[in-house]
Amino acid sequence: MSTTTTEEATREHRQELLALAYRLLGTVSEAEDAVQEAYLRLERHGTEGIDNVGGWLNRTTSRICYDRLTSARARREVYVGPWLPEPLVTDGTTDDPVELAESVSMAFLVVLESLSPAERVAFLLHDVFGYDHAELAAILDRSEPACRQLVSRARKHVQARRPRFEPDAGARARVADRFLTACRTGDLEALLATLAPDVVLRSDGGGKVSAARRPVEGADRVARFLEGLARQAPADVVLEPRWINGTPGVVIGTSDGTIVVVFVLDVADDTIRSIAAIRNPDKLTHLAPIAAS
Repeated sequence: MSTTTTEEATREHRQELLALAYRLLGTVSEAEDAVQEAYLRLERHGTEGIDNVGGWLNRTTSRICYDRLTSARARREVYVGPWLPEPLVTDGTTDDPVELAESVSMAFLVVLESLSPAERVAFLLHDVFGYDHAELAAILDRSEPACRQLVSRARKHVQARRPRFEPDAGARARVADRFLTACRTGDLEALLATLAPDVVLRSDGGGKVSAARRPVEGADRVARFLEGLARQAPADVVLEPRWINGTPGVVIGTSDGTIVVVFVLDVADDTIRSIAAIRNPDKLTHLAPIAAS
């Protein structure tokens, strides 16, 4: 029988729960809220009689995320322009296995948005975090055969649309460096050389700032779109490389530290396959201010 206190559980499991909740929800703020709710439930319940506090917290957090996904789906259907996950700052040297690293990539999270809440939860918990069908049944309040079908259906959908993932962090960093240099110098040809022919750029302004309402497709169109943004940039613009969602990114802001946009670059085969441009200010508040150059 566990004698773990809530305070000890908070210290021991918090990062693991946040990683789980972020993959399920796609937003840092909602992930933090879900984990906090799980700890509040643990405090009310008490640890007495719980043999595995970590497992209890994981299941509880998963159920909270499932409930929140269901309500979030309706909000995202009326969202202005493309909805993108909140950018998550990572260090680029994660010890996670490749499958876990890929599951936090922006391009992969965008694919997950096309799943139903039940499919998303079932797929991530089973294929990424190793839950069995009995555990899924308890979390989703469905039968084991139904959960098996959910996982199978979601897996087929994800495999059909799964973005290519470059596991070599060094290769991703080299492409990102060329992209950043081209952006700083305004070299359109150098910028084009970093982009895959079928690159797609999605811009999320949430109706609060100017952003492309539809994906921009193709290397030439994406390069000229970025060139247009550069021409509109303020005189005191600052570009800062950061690792975002397990891949190189570029944070753009002003000299007072304000972040204006975050570019997340998904790289494979030595080129950028997709770019997520997060401009909605509500999705940038959790990021550390940009450093003045």
